[in-house]
Amino acid sequence: MKLQILGTGCAKCNQLAASAQAAADRLGLDYEFEKVTDFIRFAEMGVMVTPALVVDGKLKVAGRVPSDADLEKMLKS
Repeated sequence: MKLQILGTGCAKCNQLAASAQAAADRLGLDYEFEKVTDFIRFAEMGVMVTPALVVDGKLKVAGRVPSDADLEKMLKS
């Protein structure tokens, strides 16, 4: 599984990164993690607001940090 956090390094971006990694760890998932900070890559992925979470190339959330329970649901599906 590939987890990508799209963001500029702001507090919410860092919070989403930490929360997503913690959720993946709690679920025992084998994952690769990447922080994407390039605005051009954001646009290529169709993301206009950050932070955003992309799982295996699919945008799961943008513009907010979801709850831990919601993150676990996103990672399970």
